[in-house]
Amino acid sequence: MRRNLLTLLLIVGLLPSLHSQNLLKFEWKFKTGDNSAWAWPEFDDSSWETIEAGTDWENQGHGTYDGFAWYRQDVLIPEDLKKMALDNGGLVLRLARIDDSDVTYFNGQILGSTGGLPPEYESGYGDPRVYTVPVDQIEWGQQNTIAVRVYDGGGGGGIVGDPVSLSVIGMEELLVITPLMEREDHIVLNEEPVVVNLQVENKMKQAVEGTLLVTAVSDFGKVIVDIAYEVKVRAGGTKEVPLELGRLSPGFYNVSVLLESETGNKRVDFALGVRPEEIVSPLDRQDDFDSYWMRARRELDAVDPQFKLIRQDKLCTATREIFLVEMRSLGNILIRGWYMKPVKEGVYPAILHVQGYGSTKVPQNLYQGDDMVSLALNIRGHGNSQDNVNPGFPGYLQYHVDDKELYVYRGAYMDCVRAVDFLFSRSEVDTSRVAVEGGSQGGALSFATAALDNERIDLCVPHVPFLSDFRDYFKVAGWPGGEFMQYFKDHPEISEDEIYKTLSYIDIKNLAPWIKAPVLMSIGLVDQTCPPHTNFAAYNQLIVSKQYIAYPNAGHGLPGVYYNTMMDYIREQFGME
Repeated sequence: MRRNLLTLLLIVGLLPSLHSQNLLKFEWKFKTGDNSAWAWPEFDDSSWETIEAGTDWENQGHGTYDGFAWYRQDVLIPEDLKKMALDNGGLVLRLARIDDSDVTYFNGQILGSTGGLPPEYESGYGDPRVYTVPVDQIEWGQQNTIAVRVYDGGGGGGIVGDPVSLSVIGMEELLVITPLMEREDHIVLNEEPVVVNLQVENKMKQAVEGTLLVTAVSDFGKVIVDIAYEVKVRAGGTKEVPLELGRLSPGFYNVSVLLESETGNKRVDFALGVRPEEIVSPLDRQDDFDSYWMRARRELDAVDPQFKLIRQDKLCTATREIFLVEMRSLGNILIRGWYMKPVKEGVYPAILHVQGYGSTKVPQNLYQGDDMVSLALNIRGHGNSQDNVNPGFPGYLQYHVDDKELYVYRGAYMDCVRAVDFLFSRSEVDTSRVAVEGGSQGGALSFATAALDNERIDLCVPHVPFLSDFRDYFKVAGWPGGEFMQYFKDHPEISEDEIYKTLSYIDIKNLAPWIKAPVLMSIGLVDQTCPPHTNFAAYNQLIVSKQYIAYPNAGHGLPGVYYNTMMDYIREQFGME
């Protein structure tokens, strides 16, 4: 009864709340290109098109565009919010996730930035954008201009996350709830009952008293814990509440904490992993698994690669040459990519960059240094490799899935092997130091390349890998299981078991035991696209030197620091330090 009454009072506004309305409109003015004048309030953007935040610009009429673009919005900030803003420290601008990097302006002044823009490009895709607007920068009772300069290095681009809002700093910012665990990555390695110390820090000018409602849910959606704690934190104070989650089986858990109080409500979600290397997902190889892939390799070897390099003069520098590369792969399919080699003569380590699902590799995806060779590959049906195979998205995953010999990923995996053939054909490549890296689908392609070409790949660096443990995958993630459920409905004549058999040939957990190179896998604990359970289904089948990095607050996009971590690992493994 108390909770129902509290909810009613909050709705009708009879209780004080530190939350304020979102001042932003859903739509923004938008223009591709780059011009510093676009940051200024005086600039006339009336001729610009209008698009929505929360969805990448590719899905709003900008196809394969990568590079700079700007978002602008004029916002009226009411005078009556000034006192609350003065009391609480200003406004807060939330831009969720931006693909990939940004500099954000308020009334022409830089408010904040995430990632790095060219020529020192660094993706900030996985980092939340939360920027504070100081009171003295606000024009009260007038229009204020927000301008966001975005750089997209490949794939989707723009303001792609949620929420996108501008509001007075309130309880969301001033009441800080932080889970404290023994390991910063939120991984529990012992078999003892799990206890998470929840730190509640109250930065407000009034005490908070209420109920903490805690729910823990397993990988497969089963509620494991549902408990409540009474808590009171004085103004400016901090309190720790031990959450007793009990003995948990190996796996990953999502924990939701809701603080209900008369001051307002605050919700925090976090994830943790328990002994992930004990997750068991047995191999489900078909009897002809070995011969299936041996035959694919023989078929590839019978195709004349017809390697062709086309120098891109405008992209070349005094230290780096960049080429468009073309080659023929399995089935005589034409595929392309981008190749960079240092101008200085020598023999260099090489990195093969493989791509995410539906994304496009562009020259900006190449390694930016001049001490390694770099090849960014577009597999069949992606980017500039759609001449002969182009099922589109959605549809790519199901393309010929009813025929294991024609299934699109049989060819896609061989495209990666053909890319290794290309690297080994180059005199500037040190063939004893060849790495493959990629995220999501690129993580799966990294696994597959290292498995199917295990004598030539020396290092495998996947992150948030896709295409793993399909029967469980379709239970723990809404996509791509939903696409396949629809496929099953549309094709009742096709047995689901037969489809799973086809998928088992390309399942990276079944390929993992063939890998001979060291592996560094990175994951996001709150990844809903490729949940960590599926990542470890493949990782736990590796029988080589291996290690993993878990980012506790990351979803399918890892923090910007990941790139440097990956490159440091590659350089160390290749003796380049």
